[in-house]
Amino acid sequence: MRSSYEMNFVESCVGCERRDEGLFCGLEANALRALDSIKFAASFPKGAMLFIEGQAARGVFVLCTGGVKLSVCSGEAKVLITQIADPGELLGLCSTLSGQPYEVTAETLSPCQVSFIRREDFLRFLSSHPGAALHVAQLMSRNYRNAHEQARLLALSHSAAEKFARLLLERCARHGRVTERGIDLKLTLTHEELGQLIGASRETVTRLISEFKLEQIIQVKGATLVVLNIAALEARANNLPGELTHL
Repeated sequence: MRSSYEMNFVESCVGCERRDEGLFCGLEANALRALDSIKFAASFPKGAMLFIEGQAARGVFVLCTGGVKLSVCSGEAKVLITQIADPGELLGLCSTLSGQPYEVTAETLSPCQVSFIRREDFLRFLSSHPGAALHVAQLMSRNYRNAHEQARLLALSHSAAEKFARLLLERCARHGRVTERGIDLKLTLTHEELGQLIGASRETVTRLISEFKLEQIIQVKGATLVVLNIAALEARANNLPGELTHL
């Protein structure tokens, strides 16, 4: 019997209108056709595990739609989210290239469409298509830079408020929508998941949201968080004194 991700997919990489959104997906037509011939694709519901930390790496997962959180877990069951993957991301790349076990757990945050490529097929594909290999090298470089930014956020920030402000700024840059009232962000993560991104508890995140609301830095309307004062948020991210946040 085929596994849950080895199912027919209705959309080819060649005809995908979203392929320009991802660094890896923007390949030449011949490479995309070769990719179509070796991938297995499926739809996953929210909360599905694509792979688990420590599991033998069987291949890479190309995220076509939806969002996936990548996390690591300590022996005390403490969870740290290392990345929120967007469409076009290649998941499990480092482990697939090195042959080492997956270093993180990948769980869908929303209904997703995902394409799976077996390790052996993926390595042969890269050998046959230098352009794709270059795209992978660029992805590895970006992931390395992002890992440094995550380490900087966790290790060099002076307080949970500073970490949370930096996180909101990063989400604004990637997903924010400018409106007359400010910058709108969809709240796709729970308070617990936001805490796992900055190494804080759910209670701390709830307190910080209330604090930022009182300072009129943000506003929450249903499933939307609105950044009302980007300058004040930047000041909090840079750990500036409170009286400077209103300048």
